[in-house]
Amino acid sequence: MLQPFTQIQKFGQDNLDATVKALGAFSSNSQVIASETADFARKSFEQTSSTVEKLLGVQTLDKAVEIQTAFVKGAYDSLVSQATKMGALYSNLATETLKPYEGLLSKATAARA
Repeated sequence: MLQPFTQIQKFGQDNLDATVKALGAFSSNSQVIASETADFARKSFEQTSSTVEKLLGVQTLDKAVEIQTAFVKGAYDSLVSQATKMGALYSNLATETLKPYEGLLSKATAARA
């Protein structure tokens, strides 16, 4: 009579442990994502400010076009690189957050059998 209760209690404890681990993984990965986003925003602002300063000192249209072209190319390359990095970070977030739950369903099914 007590064995089913013990199994339910163990399953509940396993769920709680998995949830605590998942929340820890979510928290740490979210901090990495937030830090990376803030760093990217800071770098983008610095690049934009630098380009504006350069454009303010330009004497010819050709030089202005050259500066603007370099800025756009750099901004595009930076955006593509950041998108790739953020994709990997979000993928890692999902993987690490769900990892503690792997096997819980099979344990629950095995316990019922």
